[in-house]
Amino acid sequence: MTMIQTKDVTKVYQMGKVQVHALRGVTVTIGKGEFVGIMGASGSGKSTLLHMLGLLDRPSSGSIALSGIDIGVLSDRERARFRLKRLGYVFQDYALVPELNVQENVFLASMVRGTKMLDYLSSTAQILALIGLGDRMAHLHNELSGGEQQRVAIARAIVDHPEILFADEPCANLDTASSRTVLDLFKTINMEREQTIVMVSHEEWHKEYFDRVLTLQDGLIIADTG
Repeated sequence: MTMIQTKDVTKVYQMGKVQVHALRGVTVTIGKGEFVGIMGASGSGKSTLLHMLGLLDRPSSGSIALSGIDIGVLSDRERARFRLKRLGYVFQDYALVPELNVQENVFLASMVRGTKMLDYLSSTAQILALIGLGDRMAHLHNELSGGEQQRVAIARAIVDHPEILFADEPCANLDTASSRTVLDLFKTINMEREQTIVMVSHEEWHKEYFDRVLTLQDGLIIADTG
């Protein structure tokens, strides 16, 4: 089953009088259950591509289909609903709400989605047990290590079983040991849940976790290996 299909996607930013071509025509297909890494040098277009695929920005031209739905025809309201209901996101800065404890940070998005309380409390407990934080539910974010905070962010992203999980350099602020713990978790989720994951990375050793690697250079995919 195809989860992501793009054709000739471009993105041009206007920086004063200068046009910056961040993407120059990206065509790619990603299937259900794939763990795909997007790699390349700084400025190659990695995060821009992830933002296009994750509906966090709009392409200048080209088409994107997620789960068979042409995203280009959706209104801003429909795009926001699609993101909320069907996609999950993990970023390098964790983005936890400091006033909320671990449990509350995980089920916050489920509340917004309208999930029943008994359901989101149960699913939150299950996912926190899976990531090894079942005994830390009442802790605040400043009582956790960076690696633990990132695991909470992952739990929040996957608690409602998104169709696609997007991760933008989730290990950038972590040491090697914590990074490996996070990547092991991603791989476990990928294999046990057949979770489709698209992750931006700049670390060569991360390749051992990916099923495929899309290498970008100057806004183009120059290699698709796996």
